[in-house]
Amino acid sequence: MEFSTKTSTPENTKTACIIVPVFESNKLSPSAKALNTASSNAISKIIRKGDIKGKVGQTLLLHNIPGIKAERVLLVGCGDGKDMSENDYKKACSATVKAIHSLGATQSTCFLHTLEVNKNDINWKVSQAVRIFQSSEDRRDHLKSTKDDSEKIDHKLTWATETSAENKAVKGGIDLGCALAAGMSLTKELGDLPGNICTPTYLANQAKALQKQYTKIKTSILEEKQMEQLGMGSLLSVSRGSIQPAKMITMEYKGGKRGAKPVVLVGKGLTFDSGGISLKPGQAMDEMKYDMCGAGTVFGVIKAIAELNLPINVTGVVPSSENMPDADASRPGDIVTSMAGLTIEVLNTDAEGRLILCDALTYAAKYKPEVVIDIATLTGACIIALGHHISGMLANDQDLADDLLSAGKEAGDRCWQLPMADEYQEQLKSNFADLGNIGGRGAGTITAACFLSRFTKDYTWAHLDIAGTAWNSGGADKGATGRPVPLLVQYLVDKANN
Repeated sequence: MEFSTKTSTPENTKTACIIVPVFESNKLSPSAKALNTASSNAISKIIRKGDIKGKVGQTLLLHNIPGIKAERVLLVGCGDGKDMSENDYKKACSATVKAIHSLGATQSTCFLHTLEVNKNDINWKVSQAVRIFQSSEDRRDHLKSTKDDSEKIDHKLTWATETSAENKAVKGGIDLGCALAAGMSLTKELGDLPGNICTPTYLANQAKALQKQYTKIKTSILEEKQMEQLGMGSLLSVSRGSIQPAKMITMEYKGGKRGAKPVVLVGKGLTFDSGGISLKPGQAMDEMKYDMCGAGTVFGVIKAIAELNLPINVTGVVPSSENMPDADASRPGDIVTSMAGLTIEVLNTDAEGRLILCDALTYAAKYKPEVVIDIATLTGACIIALGHHISGMLANDQDLADDLLSAGKEAGDRCWQLPMADEYQEQLKSNFADLGNIGGRGAGTITAACFLSRFTKDYTWAHLDIAGTAWNSGGADKGATGRPVPLLVQYLVDKANN
């Protein structure tokens, strides 16, 4: 889809389709009222017949309404007419784009941004809508021999505004929405690819492709021999069981002032996780291709901020490997030495994400970061705690935690802070090494973060556990979600604007 903005009133808008909100109890929005007046109450007469009740997500397409210049009118149900919730607004936007896909018209003009949505401004309303509209074009049939082209549309949507200030805000919302959609699309595409295609080497090549596409991105790749020289014994212990060589991928986006400290994003890049010797159950093991969604998030965020040309320095660090049960794979009880010099007793080879992340977090210190945020599909315990709606978050700095909570709320991609008290560190004690890689059944998400915290003492750090939010399991909706790209992009936008 293409997006633009134009100053226009509803009744004077010449367009193939005009999109206006309506409410329950036959109430009309201001834009619908304007059309109703111009058409000698034709709109209200149709609504009173009961073809649309105004409930959130209902739509009704009207043709050839007398007295207005638009060829079609798309009525979109938006609830009771009071201040809408963010979720209801998104439902209305999703219903709108579904209706747009069924139109014969290739152009429309939209007034959904005139709704009152929980005190959110025009920039927010437009960016959310644009992201939803653009994301509707994401495909999951890249590897099918026959593709369904029926949903492909070449549609131009114009946002109608009243003032130049409103026009500017809409343009900002379009830019943000398109950038978010582009970043999320890349994250979803990488996540959905099978492990036989999306290997660590494939991810490294995708990072090189981003460097070619954007002049402000510089990519570098560490091979296993270089990682061995740096002492990354923890990371390399995970890749030992795979014929796929591990990669340490770095993408530096330099949009800020020269020498300004970067925000470092570290993404877990397990391109397939069998569990290793601590083999996972066979049911739904195919979904372990999504164990690299933390890495996919870093790729998506880097792409989105490059699209926005954001004035900030951001470094993406992606430790990537497979976890397979080869004859040379790590065994439960093995002890490995991390880049930080701490020894780790591998009590469960299926707790491998923290083993690759800890060396990446140590490596991240070389960039002298302002803050470090790691993103990982780390623990099933996070799904038990928070389900599939909200990501888990833990931090060693409350200001950073508060900023992420605020950004998540603003972006509609929320996280929830869990405690990380010293008492939990006791669960990681080992008789034979500096620490174990698991802490028992209780508080699994917290003890995983406590493990990572041992490697982040020299800087400000937060951890996002996205095990419950990075993908949808089973059924028609199965696939990567693109989260938490919106949360992190909003966080970076906020930092760049402060």
